[in-house]
Amino acid sequence: MRVLVIGGTLFIGKLLVKRLLAGGHEVTILHRKAEHPFGRRVKNCVADRNDADSVRGALAGHRFDAVYDIAYDWERGTTGAQVEATAKAIPGDLSRYIFMSSVAAYGDGLNHSEDDPLASDIHPDAYVRNKAGSERALFRMYHESRFPVVTMRPPFVYGPDNPFYREAFFWDRLRFDRPLMIPGDGNRLMQFVYVNDLVEACFNALEKHTAPGRAFNVAEEKPLTQVEAVTELAKAAGKPANIVRVPREIIARNGGNATTPPLYFGQNLDLPPITEVVGRVKRVLNISITPFAAGLKETFKWYGKHLPAKKPDFSFDDKLIRLAKETSRAIPGI
Repeated sequence: MRVLVIGGTLFIGKLLVKRLLAGGHEVTILHRKAEHPFGRRVKNCVADRNDADSVRGALAGHRFDAVYDIAYDWERGTTGAQVEATAKAIPGDLSRYIFMSSVAAYGDGLNHSEDDPLASDIHPDAYVRNKAGSERALFRMYHESRFPVVTMRPPFVYGPDNPFYREAFFWDRLRFDRPLMIPGDGNRLMQFVYVNDLVEACFNALEKHTAPGRAFNVAEEKPLTQVEAVTELAKAAGKPANIVRVPREIIARNGGNATTPPLYFGQNLDLPPITEVVGRVKRVLNISITPFAAGLKETFKWYGKHLPAKKPDFSFDDKLIRLAKETSRAIPGI
């Protein structure tokens, strides 16, 4: 197939391009840079994915059989209207349009199945609004014209080459025998998926005739508490998890941020929990989900080969841990 990958040079996209090439497909990537790391086997088109006219111009003269839309503009956001306009700008008689959504599209709540309603257009979080709105637009196209959309809803994706400071956040601290901070009681639930499993689901959706018009939750079935996840990360590193609980009030009062520095926990990992039920992706796309411990083992091997040259700055950790200990001494029975 002639396959267009919107994005394709980071983490999920990079692995997906390699999988498509291994599967014998002709791959073109569309992104904002004039070069890519794949050599001559992969064609390059330069455009702003949020600008349909830019996309249309960049793809003039091409035709595609399938599209993977995995690029999200983290600075400006990518709205449902922009995703729809881009989808309509792709030349060719498409048999698949596989869109990378997120468990965040549900907005909130636990144990979501694929047929549950998505978050509303007035949800306070722009990322949630955009992912939910993009899916609504694409599925509307499916119902109106049988546009062959398939959407993927992963939770936290982990694995080698992760650009988010998640697994490495904890392994950097374990490497120097540092304590690991846990916000509050550490019982917030998190759900993960190994990047290879997500890519395999995307790849299998390419030719599965029952995939169009459907969404797929792609995750390890059992959500973990924050304490359980950190404990597994420590096991993968072969280190004991020296856990220190830090009250959320202390974190907030001192400017701790879940998404950008100063981080106190893995990037984005201290958010209100959203979890999903996994089953359809196994039945329809024949995916086996990698156990968290096994995926972390492989990821830690990669981490060991890519250690940062400079020792991380742990001063913010030290401050929060000191304040937490002072608070516990000041409260009888703590």
